Amino acid sequence: MEGMTMTMTRTRSCFCSSLPLPPPTTTTRMRMKSGTSHFRSRSVAVAVSVPPTPTTGRVDRSGRFSSPRSARELALLISYAACLQGTDPLLLFHRRLNAKRVPGFVFDKQLLLRYDHMSFASQPIHVATHHEQQHLIHQFDTDSAFEADVLSAPLKLVYTNFVLRFTREILEAVATGWNQRIHLINQVIPQRWKNEAPSKIIELCILHIAMAEITSKGTKHQIVINEAVDLAKRFCDGQAPRIINGCLRTFVKQQSEESRAEEISESQAIRLA
Repeated sequence: MEGMTMTMTRTRSCFCSSLPLPPPTTTTRMRMKSGTSHFRSRSVAVAVSVPPTPTTGRVDRSGRFSSPRSARELALLISYAACLQGTDPLLLFHRRLNAKRVPGFVFDKQLLLRYDHMSFASQPIHVATHHEQQHLIHQFDTDSAFEADVLSAPLKLVYTNFVLRFTREILEAVATGWNQRIHLINQVIPQRWKNEAPSKIIELCILHIAMAEITSKGTKHQIVINEAVDLAKRFCDGQAPRIINGCLRTFVKQQSEESRAEEISESQAIRLA
């Protein structure tokens, strides 16, 4: 088919299906950017079967996720679900944590070795034949299915106690300062995000989580910003990673300036006393 162009976007339904959520509407979408591919019949054929990257160093001896990144990803999952359901993220976390297992449920921990926390967006993939196109679609569907199995499994089978504790601490910070951060976020996000807030739930959740960790956990802002950008690369569309990076750097700058102003004010008060 001369000149045919097809664009396919892989929806990250696996991320949403790990909790009992209402189906995302057209305004609450989560795209899997790595699935955005262009198929042109005149393009040079390329290999499309790329094995998932193993999570070396991120799974402990018990075979469970043990990295802080997995805690931030879980916190994002819970926060996103809480926003869709209009419920408290901590309540949702504990409900998920204490959910009873379905009788006969067996979880294959080998799936955790295939799961890739660093599966970011890639350049459009060009293939030359319809067969390659179908192979790539099948690969995306298979990857989504096994990620759904991982993200919907009982939390204690997937995450170490460290990760679950860190996730709880992040969610506590997120829930405690949610209303105060809304004002701060509105100061740093672009106007179009304010106009399209219902379609930016995942992006706004990333900002809430990052700001909460910076202010409440005291994690170095460079680490938090890098992690937030990586989450945006993994779960968001378009310019979200760049915008989130800029928003958080502006937030850190404002916090630093306010802190210096308070120190100067306190110093002057002491001298006058």
